Amino acid sequence: MAGQTFHDRLVAAKHTIYGQNVEKAVCKATTEEIIGPKKKHLDYLIHCTNEPNVSVPELCNFLIQRTQQSSWVMVFKSLITAHHLMCYGNERFIQCMATSSCSFHLSNFVDRNAPQGYDMSTFVRRYAKYLNVKASTYRIMGADFCKMKRGKEEGVLRNMNTESLLKTLPILHEQLDALIDFDCNPDDLTNGVMNSCFVLLYRDLIQLFAAYNDGIINLFEKYFTMNKKHCKEALDIYKKFIVAMDKVSDFLKVAESVGIDKGSIPDLTKAPCSLLEEMENHLTFLEGKKAQTTSRTTSIQSAVSALNSTGSAFTNSISSAHELNGLTVDESMRRAVEEEAAVMNQLKEQRLKELATKPSADSNRKVPSPIPPPSVSSSVPGGHQWGSPKTSSRTGGANWSPASAPGSNFAGAPAVPPMGVGVPQSMVGMVNVPGYGYQPAILPTAMMAQQPYRMPAVWPTGVPVYAGQQPQMVHPQMQAQVMYGTPSPQHTVIQGTPTAGSVAGRPPSNDPFGVL
Repeated sequence: MAGQTFHDRLVAAKHTIYGQNVEKAVCKATTEEIIGPKKKHLDYLIHCTNEPNVSVPELCNFLIQRTQQSSWVMVFKSLITAHHLMCYGNERFIQCMATSSCSFHLSNFVDRNAPQGYDMSTFVRRYAKYLNVKASTYRIMGADFCKMKRGKEEGVLRNMNTESLLKTLPILHEQLDALIDFDCNPDDLTNGVMNSCFVLLYRDLIQLFAAYNDGIINLFEKYFTMNKKHCKEALDIYKKFIVAMDKVSDFLKVAESVGIDKGSIPDLTKAPCSLLEEMENHLTFLEGKKAQTTSRTTSIQSAVSALNSTGSAFTNSISSAHELNGLTVDESMRRAVEEEAAVMNQLKEQRLKELATKPSADSNRKVPSPIPPPSVSSSVPGGHQWGSPKTSSRTGGANWSPASAPGSNFAGAPAVPPMGVGVPQSMVGMVNVPGYGYQPAILPTAMMAQQPYRMPAVWPTGVPVYAGQQPQMVHPQMQAQVMYGTPSPQHTVIQGTPTAGSVAGRPPSNDPFGVL
């Protein structure tokens, strides 16, 4: 099948219209092309798992929905994408996949339409089973065996106590057994989808077996100090390990035939057969059926040496890069990225500490002084300068400002922008701005105020006490009708107690109570 199908393009266009970039990347990575998922789409999805604003559960659910399609290509590529994110994505993804609600239910999957549908459906079912076991193992252990530390000093399984070791190794063996059950031959690796799947399985295999090898070495060192119950369990684990080692050897032969460099494939060094006999004899001795006569020091040392060489070979294989069909398995690159992220976090913390100890910049900041208004030349149309004493006696002259006004509360008001030069006198006025006082503004000629008229105040005689609290100014022409009291917008008071019926211009009422 060459190129994307019409259905693939239609689905991608739909997610583009709705702005669903994550779903679009999943659709692009799981098209019906018989090639492995493209690296650019996988890298984008890995980036999405590290973003806090991306819902990882929705990403998991969408991948599971893609596995419900009828095409084996789309289902297989969806499983590959999920596996890739488990290996290289943020740990939140595998944590979400480890929940009971997220799993691949493909035990009865069969594609009856495609030419290779029946053959490929078998590998789809096996692959889905392995991913389910991988997720359930993480749920039980709380960690991924493929990402556990290995080695004599920092190895998790190498330094584990006896009881935890006997509980952990069977779980590890179950995951390794599910991987080996994929059971593909070189003749089956005929397309890019199968090759991409095989590369990821190969990566998990060498890391799982390296961890398994560390656990067996720890088992050897503690076996002859265990009680009878623990010795019996340890002997069963070692027998399963020997069988798994043969299957791993067959898997590595297939990897060599696919095209992986022979120098990168680890060598398996088996423990001597005499060690198994001594372990069985020791268990028989603990059961009281046979006396112990042979020395076991030499066999233990040789077995540990053989397994150490196997572990170092697998560690070197993990550290090297393997590339096939555009997919790169590079452990050293991943570690370099993690180290770089750790250094960046340290620099960020150091910078935050410096900012915390540094004095606040606001306390040392100088408040700029108000900018004085620029001087206007005498050639300004309209005669004299605005703000001169001749202009208005209210403003206090050219040096007046809201802060200098007596009783002003606006000492901290921001500086007024300078007036424009060359504005005619007839077009400039003062506007009383709440909170800032009188400010210069350009006004149309029609809005210029005329000569102000001040109404002389006439204080009536015999005004009640309560009316004197708010004296009113009365025009001389209205002295015959003295206003007092507290007027409101609803009525006007004329020589009497204010009532709702009192209206300006009516004859004064003689009713002292203001009823009439």
